[in-house]
Amino acid sequence: MQGPVPVKHHGLITASLMLATIMQVLDTTIANVALPSMRSDLGASSDTINWVLTSYIVASAIVTPLSGWMSERFGRKEVFIASVAGFVVTSMLCGIAWSLESMVFFRMAQGVFGAAIVPLSQTFLLDINPREKHGQAMAIWGAGIMVGPIIGPTLGGYLTETLNWRWVFFINLPLGIIALAGLAAYLPQMPRRVRLFDFVGFAALGLGVGALQLMLDRGGEVDWFNSVEIWIELAISLCGFWVFVIWIMGVEHPFLDPKMFADRNFATGLVLIFIVGIVLLASLALLPPMLSALFGYPVITTGMVMAPRGVGTMIMMIAAGKLLRIVDARKLVITGLLFTSWSLYIMTGFGPQMNAVPIIVSGFIQGLGLGLVFVPLSTVAFATIAPQFRGDATALFSLVRNIGSSIGISIVTLLLTRNTQISHTELVANISLYDPNFSGMMSGAGGAMLQSMTAQHGEGAFWAVVNQIVTAQAAMVAYVDDFEALMWITLAALPLALLLRRPVAAPPGVSAPPAAHAD
Repeated sequence: MQGPVPVKHHGLITASLMLATIMQVLDTTIANVALPSMRSDLGASSDTINWVLTSYIVASAIVTPLSGWMSERFGRKEVFIASVAGFVVTSMLCGIAWSLESMVFFRMAQGVFGAAIVPLSQTFLLDINPREKHGQAMAIWGAGIMVGPIIGPTLGGYLTETLNWRWVFFINLPLGIIALAGLAAYLPQMPRRVRLFDFVGFAALGLGVGALQLMLDRGGEVDWFNSVEIWIELAISLCGFWVFVIWIMGVEHPFLDPKMFADRNFATGLVLIFIVGIVLLASLALLPPMLSALFGYPVITTGMVMAPRGVGTMIMMIAAGKLLRIVDARKLVITGLLFTSWSLYIMTGFGPQMNAVPIIVSGFIQGLGLGLVFVPLSTVAFATIAPQFRGDATALFSLVRNIGSSIGISIVTLLLTRNTQISHTELVANISLYDPNFSGMMSGAGGAMLQSMTAQHGEGAFWAVVNQIVTAQAAMVAYVDDFEALMWITLAALPLALLLRRPVAAPPGVSAPPAAHAD
């Protein structure tokens, strides 16, 4: 196969692709902080308002694997532009939603249109750049993927506080118009390929992914496996994945060709990006509520404290794109995982009386680590895969990362709830007026304040305040336990990086998948 697709205005194409990508990725987290305001305006309950998030996640997850087939059948440029245009239109519809039902429907449509944006933008960047510049291309692409979720909650909180929650969606209009103008003018036409549609394979995969996402999203609300609903969704998901695997192994024209999984770098990359997905959004899901509930930080302050994480990610992604030319990608991935583990180790030392310095330092180090993992991994995973599999491979890469994020958030949320209850019970068991340690605490300044409150409001007020203090301590212990669990998950991924093969340099002007060796 010949080298990269020749294009003019390479910089404008890249900027347009990344603007569309950032717009889509932002919407996975930007709406979270606006849910309380939406709930009152749309007349929803605390349970049903979560469908605003669920509908988007499930729809996007089901349609993402379809992006490779659609781009080949209808044209990659046409599908990408239609996806961005549809995403902007549905974003505006979300902004003018008049009821919960309309919002859920529009968010589902938004997820359908947005599903192809991330994988196709990655495919375009790989296609228009020679292989020796894939590292820089993936650094630019990864910046949008990694930084989007970080700034999403802060931007969403700012728009909600200063304007209202509808601007969380209206913000996509100017971004989308600029991106569409650049895409329509400069995006190259790509060849189409007649490819039969494997409906059974797609339906089985869609059923498995959709049921899994529902289970992960609903589990915390219905107490996980104590609920019949979760068991049903688990059974449907397992059946869907089982049928999908059996079907593609035997059918002549499968929805996803199993030959792509024979590529060692790609298969290993899928496992590693799954773990990166767990750590990236799971830690992001933990920090804002912790800073708000235990440290009393307002939304804007939380965003400022977490901003160094995004700075670290950007710095290391820029550096990683250049380091790939002179350093083995496997060494960069391992170093990034060690940095990420180090940051999580620092976070296991968090306490309710600390200042913001440990949060800023650990966040910056974690940003460096994740940036150092993401760029080399995104480059090596596609370095040796056959070009005809690239569209499906990028879609699967995005899907696995998103599933990892969903599973990670569900795991840390479950552990946080359970460990808070366990820690609360253990701490309460040690509280007694006859305990010397408790009596010693009561003799201090805090104890004098509690005694004064008891004299004014009665013993009930005293024990209410004690329970509040114990609850905060129990929550802090649970957060630290979550950070420790994420640290061990990250360390467990280190041996996988050794399975990656270093691609051999391809001859100039050739982008065919090169041989690889494990030296």
